[in-house]
Amino acid sequence: MAKALVQCRRRILPFLAPSRVWLDQPWEPSPWLLKSEAKSPHISCVRLMSTQVKPPAQTRQMGSLKVSMTSPGFVYDQYSARESLSFWYRWFTRSGWKRTKEDVVLELKSAYAIAKLRKSGYSKKKFYEEAVDLYKEINTQMANGDKGLLRKSVTENMYSALKNEIKHRETVWSSVYWELIMPIVKMRTLRARLIGVDRNDLNKVFVQLTLEFLSKQKFEAYDSNGAVVAGDKNKEVLVRDIWVFEKSLFHQGAYWRLCGRIKV
Repeated sequence: MAKALVQCRRRILPFLAPSRVWLDQPWEPSPWLLKSEAKSPHISCVRLMSTQVKPPAQTRQMGSLKVSMTSPGFVYDQYSARESLSFWYRWFTRSGWKRTKEDVVLELKSAYAIAKLRKSGYSKKKFYEEAVDLYKEINTQMANGDKGLLRKSVTENMYSALKNEIKHRETVWSSVYWELIMPIVKMRTLRARLIGVDRNDLNKVFVQLTLEFLSKQKFEAYDSNGAVVAGDKNKEVLVRDIWVFEKSLFHQGAYWRLCGRIKV
């Protein structure tokens, strides 16, 4: 029986590794981090936005969504780390089997979203290169307080939050030095989700990919007199960030933008 369970585990567990939804050294946190949005208890592979979230006024017309919207405005099914289970608890308890089923469902959602994304020409290697560039650009723009360039790299809701974050930071620090040490230490996809906006057209969806970045960075903050008040630009710090990137699969010329950051 134990041998059969081991074989079963080998067949199922590939779905449980971290991966890339129609509904009714010790690391340190990043110097600037935004808490992100709500979770969803649903199981379907695509979230129909109009069933759960009241859309902004400019996107409502005759009780239905216009598909001219550029972003859903929220992070769907926000990622959170799941507690590791021992082999015996997972396979010899009722709650362990229930948890295994939940884990498989979560991974199947991600697999469905990635399969949909690949039909639009998605390449993991190319996306990772774009994501690293965005990660560096956005952090640099945040450090420089460059709101104009920042607007192009993030969604509307994210821009509003980051603008307020920069404004608050400037009341504490006069200026900031930030540097990303290349290459990135580690990068992986944690979750992929689809958000539908038209019940009658399954191709009108947004995709959200949650990525984990582990990188070495240099950071230093200064007061109005130029004195160092935080950090040390001569010291490399290992930083872990979880960012959510979003892209429309039905707008021409759509590109990846940051839509959320998850507290680690």
